[in-house]
Amino acid sequence: MFIFTTVNPLEMIKLIQSPKPIKAAGNMPKVINEFFGRVNSQTREISIARMQSPAGWEEPGQTPEFDEYTVVLKGTLRVETKKDDFYVHQNQAIMVGKGEWVRYSSPEEEGAEYIAICIPAFSPETVNRDDKIPES
Repeated sequence: MFIFTTVNPLEMIKLIQSPKPIKAAGNMPKVINEFFGRVNSQTREISIARMQSPAGWEEPGQTPEFDEYTVVLKGTLRVETKKDDFYVHQNQAIMVGKGEWVRYSSPEEEGAEYIAICIPAFSPETVNRDDKIPES
């Protein structure tokens, strides 16, 4: 005997009217607007946020428990890892796997605007930040 169940397709759709601002770590203010994630949509599986960091912004290193996919919309984002430093420019993207140490900054004059996607969703409890920003 087969049992068929149906799912109301409207329950699978969620329109986000606007993102929610999130407080950012770092040496100066950075704008984070979360569209999907633990804060704005109560989503644990994925977070999607638009970031705007000014020239000279940097944050402490981290060893997150999530994969992070980043697409740079404007400017340049520096992505430091234990293996290499990457300068990710407009229309480029980078993926950093969970468990990799990484540190983000926007050293160029124009700063950086980018979309960050985390799987599972970003959480302060799973980002595992270093205690402070290292001396340059």
